Amino acid sequence: MLEEIRISGLGIIESSTLELGAGLTVVTGETGAGKTMIVTALGLLLGGRGDAGSVRKGKKAARVEGVIDARSLPGVVDATEEAGGEVEEGRVLVARTVAAEGRARAYVGGASVPVATLGSVTSPLVAVHGQSDQHRLLQPRAQRDSLDRFGGDAVAKLLAAYGELHTELHKVERELDEVTTHARERAQEADLLRFGLGEIEAVSPEAGEDATLAQEEEKLGYADTLRTAAEQAREALSSEDVDAPDALGAVSGARRALDSVRDHDPDAAALAERLAEVSYLLSDTAADVASYATGVETDPARLAVVSERRAALTALTRKYGETIDEVLAWSETGAKRLLELDSDDDRIEELKSERTRLRADLAEAGLALSTARTDAAGALAEAVSEELTGLAMPHARLVVDVRQKETDAPGSEDEPHAPLRFPAPGSEKGKGKGKGERWLRYGSNGLDEVELLLAANTGSEPRPLHKGASGGELSRVMLAIEVVLAATSPVPTFVFDEVDAGVGGTAAVEIGRRLAQLARTAQVLVVTHLPQVAAFADHHVAVEKTSDGVVTSSGLSVLDDESRERELSRMLAGLTASDTAIAHARELLEVARSAKA
Repeated sequence: MLEEIRISGLGIIESSTLELGAGLTVVTGETGAGKTMIVTALGLLLGGRGDAGSVRKGKKAARVEGVIDARSLPGVVDATEEAGGEVEEGRVLVARTVAAEGRARAYVGGASVPVATLGSVTSPLVAVHGQSDQHRLLQPRAQRDSLDRFGGDAVAKLLAAYGELHTELHKVERELDEVTTHARERAQEADLLRFGLGEIEAVSPEAGEDATLAQEEEKLGYADTLRTAAEQAREALSSEDVDAPDALGAVSGARRALDSVRDHDPDAAALAERLAEVSYLLSDTAADVASYATGVETDPARLAVVSERRAALTALTRKYGETIDEVLAWSETGAKRLLELDSDDDRIEELKSERTRLRADLAEAGLALSTARTDAAGALAEAVSEELTGLAMPHARLVVDVRQKETDAPGSEDEPHAPLRFPAPGSEKGKGKGKGERWLRYGSNGLDEVELLLAANTGSEPRPLHKGASGGELSRVMLAIEVVLAATSPVPTFVFDEVDAGVGGTAAVEIGRRLAQLARTAQVLVVTHLPQVAAFADHHVAVEKTSDGVVTSSGLSVLDDESRERELSRMLAGLTASDTAIAHARELLEVARSAKA
């Protein structure tokens, strides 16, 4: 809840602090004292539009600060930390400044944030009702959500079941749309894959074949050159001409020379042994070279076969990979992808069958939800109408209209979120489209549109709330609705500005009684001019205006029991020292205490 509001430089208020507690807090004061500035300040904290004209004359800026006790509001804590602010001891400091030249700044947990971010943190915490405010319950979505909360577990379970089916249907429709929308592209992709796989299958390459054939083609192409080089090498190693020098003969001569002196020096003997090893190696190498030269043959036919095969492999590597190994990898992946694409037709039929089933289940769940909502709507309308009787609106009647959005042009069932088909009342289910059927639009929250309507007088037609009631009446209607919804409302703080406009006597007492009732489950702040309402307060704050002849200022003060009696007597008779007025004020306080007890 809100623990404290600090205001400076706003309108007639120079600097004041309003401490708020649990229960009902009323703000009173003479006309023009600045009571509405408190609601204006709250509006700024809720992200409302700042008006430079509201800045107090002589001040550079107006500033409003609020302290929120967020210990039981995890959403506020998360939003604050996400905005970069800090939560200290479970409390969040929010602030808003409006400069005289029009610039505005906002802060959450000490961090500077956009005004919209401030509003997203604070607006879910406070519902403001006043003759010039944007009322939360005037929004169609809020009206539907309020009805659902009032319906309790019965509606909540049906809504959850409907939501699960809606999510599943949306998923199936999205996948089906993707498969069918891209059918042409997928068919083209399949054709390309078939062509490529056919080309590879026709060649039937083997792993590493391209490298092996390249080596063979190189050898066949240079067969004569290789054979000539081998014969020259053999002649150099071991010549058949006894007079021609060769390596083997030179090494043998060197060996014989050292063998002749090996007995005279061990080193010479070792060198002779090494030359013997060289001689053996040269002899073996010469034999291998001779064998190689003999084995090198010129084979033009084989060369042509290898060249043709390499050309076929090269055609594949130009399209499907740098090497034959990459081509084979592409072939494996392409075959799997083609299998997926070829199964699209089967998948489409599966998805269509699943969609038909889900749409039927969703229609059944939607009708059950609509029935539960209709039952809850009757109970809500009756309860609010009863409250309005006690709020000086005895002839007013609230109607909670639950209706479905029908269409005469359902279109194709293949269209995502196509309308659901239902049998008309009294007709047989399953007939073709015609007089026995109706088509209903649906959304993520059901088939229904919910609207709160008000018939302000006997015999008048119910109209939307903002059209069926005046400003003062609308505030009382909102009070009646909030009192009925109090146990299910997620809003922790309610603010009512002049909710008692145009009311007096017994009706005013009833307004006070209902505000006190609402304050049992929420924090309530009321700006009022009626003593009958103020008497029900748990905390009474007075706005007092002072002037030094040059500057007029207003301040806030929390009243004790004696001060409350004087303030109520002023509100009753315009007198603070009248014994009769004081006695009447005490009587009002006693009535309020008894009623609250």
